[in-house]
Amino acid sequence: MRLNSRIIFHIMGLLLLCNGGFMLIAALVSLFYNDGATLGISLASITTMFTGVSLMYVTRNHKKEVQRKEGYIIVTFGWIVMSLSGMLPYLFSGAIPGVTNAFFETISGYTTTGASIVDDIEALPQGILLWRSLTHWIGGMGIIVLAIAILPLLGIGGMQLFAAEAPGPSADKLHPRITDTAKRLWLIYVGYTAAETILLRIAGMSFFDAVNHALATLSTGGFSTKNASLAYWNDNPAVQYIVILFMFLAGANFVLSYFAFKGKVQRVIKDEEFKFYAGSIVLFTALAACMIYFQAEVPVSDYHPMVLGYGESAFRHALFQVLTVITTTGFVTADFTSWTPFLTIFFFGLFFLGGSAGSTSGGIKVMRHLLIIKNGLLEFKRTLHPNAIIPVRYNNKTVKEEIVYNIIAFFVLYMLLFIIGALVLGLLGLDFASAIGGAASSLGNVGPALGSLNPLSNFNGLPDAGKWWCGFLMLAGRLELFTVLIVMTPYFWKRT
Repeated sequence: MRLNSRIIFHIMGLLLLCNGGFMLIAALVSLFYNDGATLGISLASITTMFTGVSLMYVTRNHKKEVQRKEGYIIVTFGWIVMSLSGMLPYLFSGAIPGVTNAFFETISGYTTTGASIVDDIEALPQGILLWRSLTHWIGGMGIIVLAIAILPLLGIGGMQLFAAEAPGPSADKLHPRITDTAKRLWLIYVGYTAAETILLRIAGMSFFDAVNHALATLSTGGFSTKNASLAYWNDNPAVQYIVILFMFLAGANFVLSYFAFKGKVQRVIKDEEFKFYAGSIVLFTALAACMIYFQAEVPVSDYHPMVLGYGESAFRHALFQVLTVITTTGFVTADFTSWTPFLTIFFFGLFFLGGSAGSTSGGIKVMRHLLIIKNGLLEFKRTLHPNAIIPVRYNNKTVKEEIVYNIIAFFVLYMLLFIIGALVLGLLGLDFASAIGGAASSLGNVGPALGSLNPLSNFNGLPDAGKWWCGFLMLAGRLELFTVLIVMTPYFWKRT
């Protein structure tokens, strides 16, 4: 089957047009604050939109059909093209000189990893700070999901794109038509962002900070406007509790949010993944809070003012750090690697958990862990009763064997890529803790890592090759491995 290259370039043009439009928003904010970056961001916006319109015009006579192969190409290369164009505001404004650093910051934004190479965030112009946050927000729900809400206007179906963008085990749809599903997801996404902005403003944040942190929270990204991240508001527990609430919502399946708004609360409560997700957070928070309270080598109160008492402080920072790691948001209120060796290993283990399927979180995802555990336990029964047919069940439904095999293959591939990722970083000169932490954090889209990449540091110290490698891991992790890796196989490009 011949590849429909015209539709691929046409959609690339659409993505560039959308990307340039978001840059224009950042340029207007830059103009409002007169921060000196208006011209650079505007030039980046014009260049990106012009390129996008040109591509769309040249390929206007295209066959309006997207097959699965085209879908994988559009998603993978769409993210790369968006990242390449997204670094232009940094380069044209001079905020982040150098292609390597600008690309790293951009792909970290779009993949909602939140790992940064900026040493002094507060010195960046307001327009650039907003652009950093917007890259999170665009990538959070998926630039392709955004596109498929617009594609019907062009007469193009988007099911193949959605399948490539969200290749996880969850196949929940809010509406039979994929376009309406995308629109509903974005409505919830925008609504949550607006709600958090208002609440953070009421809690004492400036409007600018509130907007940026809402964009970063709902996308589970983690870029902040402050060098200290959320630790800047350690004397304002209300701000941190608001962020905690929306991190929890962003890490849950957005489909469940839709059901909750429709009054189907029982469907939310009975969902196995949600119960596992919420229960894990409660259990891990209790464990971390106790360890901080009784055994932390550096008391939390030395880092954070005791606004409501040491016990509350220990609980709040435990809950915040557990949520920010599980949901792969990457905000920081403290350096968890300085508490106890146990907690360092504990939080490193949480790098591999991830949020729910259908959320903006990265990582392996709760549903995969749940089904792997269920299948593992059933192996004991199958060993005792080899002739019995004992299927894995999820939400009272039988899970197809091919889905279980896919999940196991994903897990093996994920761990293999983590090991290779750490080996490459070690080869580039990183110490053991930094190498395994950097690989796990990049692949899981977490943000802060271990060693020299700890929560109080950043990724600027990585060699250039290490930054490009971590960028690849971020992209592979964000698109859940198969979408990226499949286009790297010779078989994919064979004409069938």
